[in-house]
Amino acid sequence: MEYTTLGDTGTTVSRLCLGTMSFGSSDWRPWVLDPEEGEEIIERAIELGINFFDTANMYSNGESERVLGEALDGRRDESVVATKGYFQMDDDDPNSGGLSRKAIEQELRKSLDRLGMETVDLYQIHRWDYDTPIEETLRALDDAVRRGQVRYVGASSMWAHQFAEALYKSDALGLERFVTMQNHYNLAYREEEREMLPLCEKEGIGVLPWSPLARGYLARPHEEIDATTRGETEQYLYEHPYREGGGDEINERVGELAADKGVTMAQISLAWLLHKDWVDAPIVGTTSVEHLEDAVEALEIDLSSGDMAYLEEPYEPVEVSSHE
Repeated sequence: MEYTTLGDTGTTVSRLCLGTMSFGSSDWRPWVLDPEEGEEIIERAIELGINFFDTANMYSNGESERVLGEALDGRRDESVVATKGYFQMDDDDPNSGGLSRKAIEQELRKSLDRLGMETVDLYQIHRWDYDTPIEETLRALDDAVRRGQVRYVGASSMWAHQFAEALYKSDALGLERFVTMQNHYNLAYREEEREMLPLCEKEGIGVLPWSPLARGYLARPHEEIDATTRGETEQYLYEHPYREGGGDEINERVGELAADKGVTMAQISLAWLLHKDWVDAPIVGTTSVEHLEDAVEALEIDLSSGDMAYLEEPYEPVEVSSHE
């Protein structure tokens, strides 16, 4: 395993973060693993040197947090744990979502209870809340840090102008500023390179790309994607424009390079991200120990500047996805 610092915080994290969206309950989404299988993958991740774990209150309606917390019981101090809040958790309670002070305080408390932790290392806003002034959100997050419930605060997919406003307001008001950006970034979706990633680089923000394999699109030939359980059942899979903007040709080039180097497509796709200076730790979700081990081996793959250019060349701009 390789390690890096989380943005400018000084906290050390593994170059791969284990995402836990696939842990919890198959009742939530058919491809999600039940608790015992999820805990097995977490155990193997720890053996492989991964110390960074990302979850969210909405994953399996909180069960993902519970699985992660139980798996880390007794070794909390060696782990860096991140969770998120924003999406509405209870259809009958409008204050169970959003980023008002009430929503943040009550949902953070519930997340900590499920995790079995007094403090979470990184608490992230899952999206931008258009109904709550950013000052209220920042003050609530700052108070959570002061209470010792949260060590650092981070953000997820939003427009660069929104993130810049939040950073400016936190600095002007003397509040905790966001130290990470968890955004949508992979070989088939690179719109973040326009504004968000240069902003993060300038501000010393840690970048934690989600969907590094484009929900599996970059892990197998594009004509085979529908044959997977997720491809057959995941209604969100094609909400993102992976097949547009040269996506199928990118997919084919990933396959060609993988064959040339004797590795998997997923490993090439991850290696591309790991070669990007502004990326701290891609968030890797998996449903098997084998795929987890493959992801860790991607750290050993060396891509030349020619390899990088070959993979990137077919990309064309697509519609921005995932900011809402």
